[in-house]
Amino acid sequence: MSSHEILGFLASILIGITLGLIGGGGSILTLPVLVYLLGINPTVSTTYSLFVVGTTSLVGAVRYMQQRLVNYRAALAFSLPSFAAIYLTRTYLVPAIPDPVFSTPAFYLSKNVAIMVVFALVMLAASGSMIRDHRIETDTAQNRISPNLLATEGVLVGILTGVVGAGGGFLIIPSLVLLARLPIKMAVGTSLLIIAANSLIGFLSGLSLATIDWRFLLEFTALSILGILLGTYLTRFVSGPKLKKAFGWFVLAMGVYIIVKETFL
Repeated sequence: MSSHEILGFLASILIGITLGLIGGGGSILTLPVLVYLLGINPTVSTTYSLFVVGTTSLVGAVRYMQQRLVNYRAALAFSLPSFAAIYLTRTYLVPAIPDPVFSTPAFYLSKNVAIMVVFALVMLAASGSMIRDHRIETDTAQNRISPNLLATEGVLVGILTGVVGAGGGFLIIPSLVLLARLPIKMAVGTSLLIIAANSLIGFLSGLSLATIDWRFLLEFTALSILGILLGTYLTRFVSGPKLKKAFGWFVLAMGVYIIVKETFL
């Protein structure tokens, strides 16, 4: 096993720890790990990422369910439109993306590079959400429950999940706090359940897009599950807001690196 492969499998534990600690961010790590450390094709990696993040998030969601920190009504309101968006995206949009996406005599943009650049842009948006110090009040008149906005956010997250294999936790948690008025710990638990459902539906919808190496995928996922169990335990000792901000800076650096690597190197 090469040093890159060893680092890739160790990183799978970090993916789980991140999900367990902050209720999101796992997919931000999963795709770069699969592509750059383990050398897997980006299109295949999006499918693998959905399985890893979905299964790991489901284990984490069960832990939160045991603590009664999951709001099933909010999860359902968010997830139903999101499911439809994921299915349509993975079934029709992703296969319809041409390869190359764009080309001229002086410029060539392949499908794989386009996926990674879009993912890097998502990382930059995620980093901003994580770095900013959110102090959201949920008891003001402006923050009434808005099912329509929650459903709209579900569609947007569904499209994102379908295209780049990202669970969208950095979008889901603020939506649940602002639009469903959930306490932050319940928003994290509910987010993990939504990410699990979205990601696993996206994986099933995209099985035709890749040949699955089940032995590798299950080994990688098992380490990620170990990570989320560790992450949920560490929530007792680690300051979530500080960790989230530090992780945001890391995601920002990774996003910039991917853009530079894919477009200039």
